[in-house]
Amino acid sequence: MTNPSSELLDERRGDVLWLTISREARRNAISPGVLRGLCDAIERVQHERDVRAVVLTGAGDKAFCAGADLAAGTAFRFDHSEPYAAFADLLRLARRSIVPLVARVNGACMAGGMGLLAMCDLAVAAPHAVFGLPEVKVGLLPAQVLSVLDDLLPRRALAQMCLTGEPISAAQALNWGLVNTVVDDLDTGLQALLGRILDKSPAAIRRGLYTMKAIEAMSFEESMRFTESQIAVFALTEDAAEGQLAFREKRAPNWTGR
Repeated sequence: MTNPSSELLDERRGDVLWLTISREARRNAISPGVLRGLCDAIERVQHERDVRAVVLTGAGDKAFCAGADLAAGTAFRFDHSEPYAAFADLLRLARRSIVPLVARVNGACMAGGMGLLAMCDLAVAAPHAVFGLPEVKVGLLPAQVLSVLDDLLPRRALAQMCLTGEPISAAQALNWGLVNTVVDDLDTGLQALLGRILDKSPAAIRRGLYTMKAIEAMSFEESMRFTESQIAVFALTEDAAEGQLAFREKRAPNWTGR
């Protein structure tokens, strides 16, 4: 249930969980509370079969997420005895997610916000959205964010964003493959994309995300050995049997998600 006082609104809308960073006055900057909420929600939905997708967005229409809250003055203060950073742990959780994460980019997406965008599997952006890695302007580099952007952006595009700190437009983000689509009516575009996910096999999507993420760090031969065994596992699911039967009978499948 949504808690209006929370920094992260957690709301079920049918088969979809909406996570909204609710810090509009701070341009939806990341806080410890936001990090905890995101980690808890993403971990929780891995075990909730009735959640088919997660939408991540920011409150209002000016900012998706401005990154760390520099105004607080504590954004880059760390306990150096702790080897694992909270933001890095969020990116680790997202990388293991077998529930599709969809970014609804409703405005400025900056610094750590780029990490939130990049950790998602799909992204829809409004035309006025801008994207940037401005850390170099305050003597930093988007180090943790590089781990999720490195395979997403072309090498020179990523270098340009990191070294100049200058933002790019939604059109350029689309051109570089940072988002899937840019639409005037953001929610209509988002629902169209979600609709093309929610009518597909839940079992295939869960195992598909697992397979896609597992092979990212593998060599070609390692990947082939893994995927040639995975296709046999896919074929053993109830959804695979139902999907093929529905195809032969020329009807819509009735997925069990198993």
